[in-house]
Amino acid sequence: MKLRLGTRASELARTQSGMVARDIEAAAAARGIDLTVELVHITTEGDVNRASLVGLSQTGVFVNALRDALLADECDLLVHSLKDIPVEQPAEIELAAVPPREDVRDALCTLGAGIDDLPAGALVGTGSPRRAAQVLALRPDLRVEGIRGNVDTRLGKLHDGFDAVVLAAAGLSRLGRLDDATELFAPEAMVPAPGQGALSIEIRPDADPEWADVVRSLDDADTRAAVIAERAVLQVLEAGCAAPVAAHATVDGATLTLHARVVNTAGTLALNETASGPAAQAASVGRRIGHTLLGRGAGRLMGGTP
Repeated sequence: MKLRLGTRASELARTQSGMVARDIEAAAAARGIDLTVELVHITTEGDVNRASLVGLSQTGVFVNALRDALLADECDLLVHSLKDIPVEQPAEIELAAVPPREDVRDALCTLGAGIDDLPAGALVGTGSPRRAAQVLALRPDLRVEGIRGNVDTRLGKLHDGFDAVVLAAAGLSRLGRLDDATELFAPEAMVPAPGQGALSIEIRPDADPEWADVVRSLDDADTRAAVIAERAVLQVLEAGCAAPVAAHATVDGATLTLHARVVNTAGTLALNETASGPAAQAASVGRRIGHTLLGRGAGRLMGGTP
């Protein structure tokens, strides 16, 4: 049996998808099923549009083309970085598995200096408004500019006028390049994006149960509960990945603890909320925090009001 796994063609996307493909093949072999997974490269608007993605990313620019390919039977399953997926899951597509999460932290990459050692006025590059706002909250004397491109392109900015770039530690780790990180921010200092470090595997609900159940077996209950809680915050706030909204949940036994943060774009004001509850009620915990943040004025912060 051969499965076609749809993925973006970037090095990181291919690396992540290749990891999942090998895990699926191993899980199938453990069940006595002869199964191979081949990668199918799908081009997305975000791969060909070199403009800023801050507006486009709100509609899932890296997701829609892949999902269209799945529904058109050009592939059998998809792998995404979960933080890129819109919070509303389409009825015609099943989120079959959320494998165990990678490092959730953000990584500062420089030519040697840590965040506290960068000179005043140093230029920091990031494509994420959430990271930009939190960098400015930590160091209001720094300058932040948006950047795009793959990991190599972004790291190359260090030799092209930038003093630092901020990337996801998970991506560096999966590429075997975590040594390129000068400093890993504690999640309390720079709260990650909802779903950061997690992957999602999507299939059609009517997929052949013989292989679909193999895919579903890769699901990690604790990771799924954590990302459900984090994304519930986004859903209540009606925010996409372009908004400076951060959320990080951990699961200890049956208890889930969630920390969410909303920062204005200047990094001068931040709202923080933390709550705990049963992991089995992860969405409820996330919604509760989301409504509390709304009541405290999160809407105005997301709109950039000082």
